[in-house]
Amino acid sequence: MKKVKKYFIAVIGAIIAGSCFYLFWLCPRYTVPILMYHSFENAPAKDNLVTISPDHFEQQMAFLRKNGYHVISLDELVNGLKYGRKFSHNTVVITIDDGYQNNYTYAYPILKKYGFPATIFLATNLMESKDMYLTWTEIKEMSQNNIYFGGHTKNHVYLPSIMDKDVLWDEIAGSKEMIEKHMGHSVGYFCYPTGGFTEEVKNLVKKAGYKGACTTNRGSDFLNRQEFYELNRVSVRNADYSLSFWAKLSGYYNLFRKLRPAS
Repeated sequence: MKKVKKYFIAVIGAIIAGSCFYLFWLCPRYTVPILMYHSFENAPAKDNLVTISPDHFEQQMAFLRKNGYHVISLDELVNGLKYGRKFSHNTVVITIDDGYQNNYTYAYPILKKYGFPATIFLATNLMESKDMYLTWTEIKEMSQNNIYFGGHTKNHVYLPSIMDKDVLWDEIAGSKEMIEKHMGHSVGYFCYPTGGFTEEVKNLVKKAGYKGACTTNRGSDFLNRQEFYELNRVSVRNADYSLSFWAKLSGYYNLFRKLRPAS
């Protein structure tokens, strides 16, 4: 009888401890996951870290719909954070880097099918330069269907490596100006190529008029709550099936990975 009583007390204690851990430590550290994609190709190499198959992407988007996830735009997230909005724990943002042509061929029809917004960051000098990148006509079409566009420099350069301040400014502000010239409206967000930035780079992004900027798992604020120019994201890979994809959608994934130096 005493053993049963001790076991019962231990179970109750574990439940209370677990509840306290969740309510007072884990739950306050929830952050809306910002998913990061790049390229969409059939039969990508198994070890390819930036390419996902269209079929797999469709499965992931279907997973979001089936499980009641609320997909919002990057702008809605940042505006909500600025004003202290509390997001439900099934909220997610979708971003895509570089502006590959397969974003239009494969990802766009799937996003349109599910009505999900996404932000694509463009390395503007590469657009229309080769068959592998988007055309401005395709970009304009997507912008009419819940797809937003942001700056990703002009030439996809690693910004901390640029010593010439004029070149650095042109890569940051020039990307914004080119997109606005083609689109006819303002551009709100920037993405650091490979996630690298410095305080100088970040200040120039602010000066250029961007409302926020995305990185990878770099910077200081992994909760994405105060530093809108160091928005951490979660890379989605072709190897991410239901369990790993769910973990990346949990809102706690950043707590269990190491932040890299900003530059």
